[in-house]
Amino acid sequence: MRISLSWLREFVDIDQTPAEVAESLTMAGLEVEGLEHRAQNLNDVTAARIMDIRPHPGADRLSICQLDAGKEEVSVVCGAPNIRKGDLAPLALPGTTLPNGMVIKESRIQGEISHGMLLAEDEMGLTDDHAGIMILPDDLTPGQPLSSALDLEDWILEVSLSPNRIDCASIVGIAREIGALTNKKIKMPEIHFEESDLLIEDLARVAILDSQGCPRYTAGLVDHVKIGPSPFWMRYRLHVSGIRSINNVVDITNYILIELGQPLHAFDYHRLAEGRIVVKRAENNQVFTTLDNQPRYLDDRMLVICDGKEPVALAGIMGGLNSEITEDTATVLIESAYFDPAMIRRSSKELSLTTEASYRFERGIDIQGVDLALKRSLMLIAQLAGGDIAKGVIDCYPRPWSPPKITLRVDRANEILGTGIDMKQMADHLSSLNMAVKVVSKDQMEVSPPSFRVDITREADLVEEVARLFGYNNIPVTLPAIRPAEEDVLELLLRDRIKSILVGIGFSEVITYSFISPKSADIMGAGENSNLRSFVRLLNPLSQDQSVMRTSLIPGLLSTVRINSLRDQNDIRVFEWGKAYIKGDGELPREKQVLVALITGLGSRQEWYQEPREADFFDIKGVAEDILEELGIGGAEYKRSSPKEGLDPREYARIFHSGSEIGAIGQVSKDVLEGYGVEKKAFILELYIEALLSLVVWVKNFTPLAKFPSVRRDISIVVDRSLDSAMIVSIVKKMGNGLVESVDIFDAYQGKGIAPQERALAVRISYRSKERTLTDDEVNEIHGGIIDEIRRQTGGRLREGVPETD
Repeated sequence: MRISLSWLREFVDIDQTPAEVAESLTMAGLEVEGLEHRAQNLNDVTAARIMDIRPHPGADRLSICQLDAGKEEVSVVCGAPNIRKGDLAPLALPGTTLPNGMVIKESRIQGEISHGMLLAEDEMGLTDDHAGIMILPDDLTPGQPLSSALDLEDWILEVSLSPNRIDCASIVGIAREIGALTNKKIKMPEIHFEESDLLIEDLARVAILDSQGCPRYTAGLVDHVKIGPSPFWMRYRLHVSGIRSINNVVDITNYILIELGQPLHAFDYHRLAEGRIVVKRAENNQVFTTLDNQPRYLDDRMLVICDGKEPVALAGIMGGLNSEITEDTATVLIESAYFDPAMIRRSSKELSLTTEASYRFERGIDIQGVDLALKRSLMLIAQLAGGDIAKGVIDCYPRPWSPPKITLRVDRANEILGTGIDMKQMADHLSSLNMAVKVVSKDQMEVSPPSFRVDITREADLVEEVARLFGYNNIPVTLPAIRPAEEDVLELLLRDRIKSILVGIGFSEVITYSFISPKSADIMGAGENSNLRSFVRLLNPLSQDQSVMRTSLIPGLLSTVRINSLRDQNDIRVFEWGKAYIKGDGELPREKQVLVALITGLGSRQEWYQEPREADFFDIKGVAEDILEELGIGGAEYKRSSPKEGLDPREYARIFHSGSEIGAIGQVSKDVLEGYGVEKKAFILELYIEALLSLVVWVKNFTPLAKFPSVRRDISIVVDRSLDSAMIVSIVKKMGNGLVESVDIFDAYQGKGIAPQERALAVRISYRSKERTLTDDEVNEIHGGIIDEIRRQTGGRLREGVPETD
């Protein structure tokens, strides 16, 4: 909401700078998103009197104005239709920079030199009016700077309101907050006007047929009004508030909407059949044309304002075309009412029609301020549109509002806030917010919030108000007195260690939505009984694409890849630590903590010493190995057992340790990539955190450097292509009698001399004893046994022509 600081000053004395006002409001929970300085660059625009007007010899629609600019007389070419001799108008001389950045220069227009420019209101950023030049008050002096003469300089605060603080959707609402924060009293506008001898009861009648939908309805009437443009000061304030000027009567209703927060509506009285107002439910399939000339299809859950024959307004949302104020309107009936928030919200949503009025009504306005706003509008109409105010107002208020009484416990408030605020200070804070405070005991007080604070309904709301006024920044920072479970601490430590590892090898962390589309299971190729289909469905989803809780983190990462690829970011290494939610037999889902990492694009970039290389399966396998090694988890096995959903069955592996599955790696299948609109190959690592926790080595022990030399032996063995190399590594370690220090597969060969269904693996084995130097005979005996066992278990053979090496 846009708030004029100069307008605020009419309601509360402000000693702070605009920046200080913004800071104090923000710290009190009303976030000021921006400050806009207006009219500060109009110092070079001055008042000039039109001394003479003569036709332009080269253009029928242009005139040459001779101006008294104060220190000199200048001539200006002007095409405005409203110029008159003797008027004062704003003049921008050459060199002046306007708010839109335009620099005024001396120019020749159709052969005549123009020494400046006469300005319209929109050219100075004051309103959106461009019908003609701005006509200034006659008491100004030629040459007088416009910004000081009209007191135009102003600051606009862009305030972001939370849905519960509708009381601040007005000038007076913000003024109340500033008054409470600075211990200043609010100055409400004085209302005084003369009434005619005409009794409003003789002219109009109001009947409420749905008192639940409309608890209060007031109306006033002004006769013999003259519809015309509003004065500049009103049009300026509406413009900076983001509202377009229409005419004086309609502008007054919008002005009070911004000033007091009460939506009003003006009816052309003579277009109301029988001079009646009836508030009732609409009929099913009823069609009503609103002020925007759009037909609206109503139902019996919507509230309408009718005259003696038909609807004339959608209650709380928008008026009807059949009763709008026009140039011919002579008598105006003003509506000021309170409508049920839930009913207005539902109608607004169903009709897809949101207005400034519905925004306020659906959040709950001040039911006690309805008559004040009505009387304020009658006074302004009499001042700006003339006319005779009918005597009295109609006020249908079948069940008057009574303030709630809420008990506030001082000790409880301090316990929640972690403060030591005494009762008097709490009472002072609440009293400054117009709340009635009554002390009932040493620790308790009874508080009645004002009618405009519809958000105050319970003790916790009062505690929040105390915190706001005390100052959030004055509340001491303390840690909660809780002791987390040991497994929670371990999980946090593991999370930090894994994140550190991944960031260190070039990954970036992402956080994706926990809500996904149920179509994700189809895209992932999940079977009918797969956990990927065990969705927890949301009762009130944002959209169909976010209607279920995720059963896997992979869809979120693939969506992230797609978004980045659309922005030409194709080389991606990302990871996410989060939960998958699997629907179980109980009321709550099973939450599975998972780490998922993804690589796509280049595995290594082009450098002076290397060519670029696309990422492959072994890049993601290397990531898994790095993580497990850093966590002290040795002995992991990579097996191609049952296929993993979403992964290419030719390039995947499940990760096992001590017979338990702890994760999976692989290439995302082509169908899944197409389903998420990803063009490049992607490789996934998935680790199951619960399974890792019991395997992590939390304390690293120092291993002394070896005292005795190692012996290395290489072998090249031909095996079936489908054989997992991990099997060979396992055989070597098992048969090594505790003397095998390391086993590395350093080459894999397929080609000449090898059958198509086979491959040759080159294995390097390092032998070392911690107690002595190994002899060749010892190593040869163990090495021979290893080769025999590999042959026996794999059916492999030594590759011919490749000798074993020492």
